Amino acid sequence: MPDTSGSSLLQTSIGRLHLTNPVLSASGTYGSGWEARDFSPLSRVGALVSKTVTVRPRHGNPPPRIAETPSGMLNSIGLENKGADYFLAETLPRMRSLCPRVIINIGGEAIEEFVELTERFCKAGVDALEVNLSCPNVQEGRLLFSTDPRMCERAVAAVKRVASVPVFAKLSPNVTDIVSIARGAEQGGADAITLINTLIGMAVDWRKRKPVLGRGIGGLSGPAIKPVALRMVHEVSRAVRIPVIGVGGARTAEDVLEFVCAGASAVEVGTAAFVDPAILVDIVDELQRLLAANGTTIALLRGSLAAPLAAPSHGACPAPTHGAEGAAAR
Repeated sequence: MPDTSGSSLLQTSIGRLHLTNPVLSASGTYGSGWEARDFSPLSRVGALVSKTVTVRPRHGNPPPRIAETPSGMLNSIGLENKGADYFLAETLPRMRSLCPRVIINIGGEAIEEFVELTERFCKAGVDALEVNLSCPNVQEGRLLFSTDPRMCERAVAAVKRVASVPVFAKLSPNVTDIVSIARGAEQGGADAITLINTLIGMAVDWRKRKPVLGRGIGGLSGPAIKPVALRMVHEVSRAVRIPVIGVGGARTAEDVLEFVCAGASAVEVGTAAFVDPAILVDIVDELQRLLAANGTTIALLRGSLAAPLAAPSHGACPAPTHGAEGAAAR
């Protein structure tokens, strides 16, 4: 029987990065954690993941940038940030004071930018890098590095050549075959894969005959995308040999355990923190209770989901069976 009497039941690893629990903040939804420091002790979270940092400051997309949707929200922030110089001098020290594990999400529109950021943050001594290959709100939504397996491999390989810390590749769900992209990241040397970023969507104001968001389209996040995220985490975790970090719609400890069962080694919580900034630590507490009550651990639960007996091929829909005709066909 596993030891479920203490915190060991929550421990997990993402490659060589060891965490006390699998709960992470999701990039772009929690800032640096500084704004939430008075709500709960963030030192108890597995790791804080920063908002995307770019080489130079970015003003972001035109407003409006946020729109609520049923079971989620659309955002079109456009990676607004003050740039690497400011982050290294002002923001990183604050993150370190909040949590023992800090993961920096880096973004760029060219491989050279990813490499420069990698060198600078590795020198600063962060715990890991999450390479944002997948933001739908920049590059006119072209997502060059997360829609072409070869481009993904090239970008990750360039980062890995100069990285001294684990490198996680954050991929887009807005592709026809997520497994091929994930394999490209693995071949480039990624230590883990983060799935998923937001789904591209839009909201319309029919009275004004115009989109609600200033840029027209945005990224859909929240509970509405959890089924897509679970499916992709399960598919990719069975297809690659490196860990997978799940993200997309998790808002309870039950959600986190679903992702772990599907194959995730850790889970990022994002949109739910807009509703309750203390939710990450609350989830850690509930995870402890649920795992102890069920006599299991994160390590034992990870990837334990039974594979379907006969999964349809990509893009194929199983033929329906009805009544006697279905029985006769069988």
